[in-house]
Amino acid sequence: MTKGADQEFLEFLVKALVDHPDDVKVDRKVDEMGVLLSLRVNSLDMGQVVGRQGATAKAIRSLLRIVGIKNNARVNLKIEEPEGSTRPARRPMGEPVTQEREEF
Repeated sequence: MTKGADQEFLEFLVKALVDHPDDVKVDRKVDEMGVLLSLRVNSLDMGQVVGRQGATAKAIRSLLRIVGIKNNARVNLKIEEPEGSTRPARRPMGEPVTQEREEF
């Protein structure tokens, strides 16, 4: 499978940001919704890719949108959770939030 301009751009950009560029992997899938780029990085680099309050990830998505417009494609980015992550799993949409309260 040949690499698209969007995939090459994302790899170049993320490898310049992270401390472990050899661990950067980008998968590209095309369907009727457009192009989906799935990004995997070393778990130690996750914070650098996401940034404070997601600012870096948002900027990367904006740049990918521009690359997609140049190539007449809708480009979406999925940042995959690395193996061994300590972040709790997200609850499915529609599931009620339950909070346990301590009794005093």
